[in-house]
Amino acid sequence: MGKGPFSFKRSSSSKRRPKKFIGPPPSPFPSPPQPMRSPPTNNNNANYNNSLGVVPGGGAAAVKGKKKAGGARLWMRFDSFGGSELVECDKNAIIRRAAIPARDLRILGPVFSHSSSILAREKAMVVNLEFIKAIVTAEEVLLLDPLRQEVLPFADQLRQQLPQKSQSRIEEASPLDEQDNGMDVSTGRQWLPVPEATEGLQCDLPFEFQVLEIALEVVCTFLDSSVADLEREAYPVLDELARNVSTKNLELVRSLKSNLTRLLARVQKVRDEIEHLLDDNEDMAQLYLTRKWIQNQQSEAFLGRSASISISNTAPHLRRLSSNKSGSLVTSNNMDYDDVEDLEMLLEAYFMQLDGTRNKILSVREYIDDTEDYVNIQLDNQRNELIQLQLTLTIASFAVAVETLISGIFGMNIPCVLYEMNGVFEPFVGGITAFCVLLFFVIFGYARWKKLLGS
Repeated sequence: MGKGPFSFKRSSSSKRRPKKFIGPPPSPFPSPPQPMRSPPTNNNNANYNNSLGVVPGGGAAAVKGKKKAGGARLWMRFDSFGGSELVECDKNAIIRRAAIPARDLRILGPVFSHSSSILAREKAMVVNLEFIKAIVTAEEVLLLDPLRQEVLPFADQLRQQLPQKSQSRIEEASPLDEQDNGMDVSTGRQWLPVPEATEGLQCDLPFEFQVLEIALEVVCTFLDSSVADLEREAYPVLDELARNVSTKNLELVRSLKSNLTRLLARVQKVRDEIEHLLDDNEDMAQLYLTRKWIQNQQSEAFLGRSASISISNTAPHLRRLSSNKSGSLVTSNNMDYDDVEDLEMLLEAYFMQLDGTRNKILSVREYIDDTEDYVNIQLDNQRNELIQLQLTLTIASFAVAVETLISGIFGMNIPCVLYEMNGVFEPFVGGITAFCVLLFFVIFGYARWKKLLGS
């Protein structure tokens, strides 16, 4: 009888335990809101905010909780129609959203701030070009630190160009009939035609390449403007150094060379990354995110249709048949992974632009080298003139030393007949001086005859 009440108390306390923890603290990644509580028009934004860890209507609490965790960073999301929103989420939310490994986020971190890389992943493309650090998928862009001064032009370009390109893509796709084009793939928001229906859309680049083109354009423009500023600063300083070799001008040229070396390294990194992609067709094929996304949607839709009409006793056979048919469907459609012509032409255009920027920097460096050679020639000429002056003074010192030697000999207290002769001092001193002057000109003429002194 003692065990019955004891067990009854434990069960009753366990039933009352959930009532003590009503209203848990907000989590950085709350569960999606119920459909009855949120309006239908905001379901997509709510789902996106929930996936990134942003709580609708309670974002301050969520951000505060993530700031305490120390892993929250500011991101800006752009969709294919130019819509944007600021979100603050941690590393785990980005990894789940973009399906990328954690090391890719370290590449976007401050340690690799001066590196350049374009990495292809299964569902995303990691772009780290100078100050642009973004994760691009087939439908959206996640831009890191969008409020930086250097990143603002890229964000403005995305807002301006993405709606125009999306509108042109919709206008081109409007004449297509869903029933005539065969199988359509439902994405939950819109109907996407199969590759046979998208043949008319090949004139426009996929979404990820549009973003990549804008990023390369912004980076190349920034580097080209930096080179132009460097040229405007370099040529007057170098000309002034050629006219007047001073410590101040030399210090300005030294600072100029340091800036030029850093700028050349930045341009070279972006150029090498593009060249690496151009040399490998497999890497370029992996960057076609829209093509891979369409293929996955087609495979899922075909498997769903096969499963809906399957019979229980023939399910294993139909599953093998559907997988075989889906594989043949993928290979038979226009999903040619060897076709990288669009991306290759895009990368080659900006590779040539970066190569031109690099040539400008090299021309400035050659001008600096020529100016340094000219300054060194000037300094060598002055050094030679100093040596000639030193040699001339040495000859004159030798001639004066001869006269001083003779004067010193007669200045000793040694008996001599010349001491007793009257009127011999002036002629003797004049003769010695004339002899020393003649000795100077003889030695100086010999030095010029041997080309030890300039003409």
